[in-house]
Amino acid sequence: MDAIVLLKDDHKTVEKLFKEFENAGERAYKKKRDLVDQIIEELTVHAHIEERIFYPAAREGVPETSDHVLESVEEHHVVVWMLSELAGLDPQDERFDAKVTVLIENVRHHVKEEEEEWFPEVREAMGRKRLQEIGEEMEKARAGAPRDPLALGSARA
Repeated sequence: MDAIVLLKDDHKTVEKLFKEFENAGERAYKKKRDLVDQIIEELTVHAHIEERIFYPAAREGVPETSDHVLESVEEHHVVVWMLSELAGLDPQDERFDAKVTVLIENVRHHVKEEEEEWFPEVREAMGRKRLQEIGEEMEKARAGAPRDPLALGSARA
């Protein structure tokens, strides 16, 4: 699987979780907690493989994407701190749903920019073979990826 396909599949997985959260119902506290825990893990692993493997490869292979990469890392920074706050927040806390809503908005914006603005540029410049090599490396890195959002490089950025 090539790197961009892998990342887009992750985006779809997270979007499905977002929709489940949005449709969970106001008092579905247990379900919301479970969904947010899944969202935290999915986004943390995804951000790790992007930051450690995909972004550096894109920056090296397509130097004109450097600004996109830097902006993406800053977007990750905001998201990982929100994830860390959500990890310890009671789903009955009045801020829980609002914080998840802001998280969802931030991630959807990030995904839209990646998929529409710079993934096509990276695909064209890097080619299928190189993207497949990067995708294999990313897939292998999943197992060792941190599950704590604050362990990501972007948390310190």
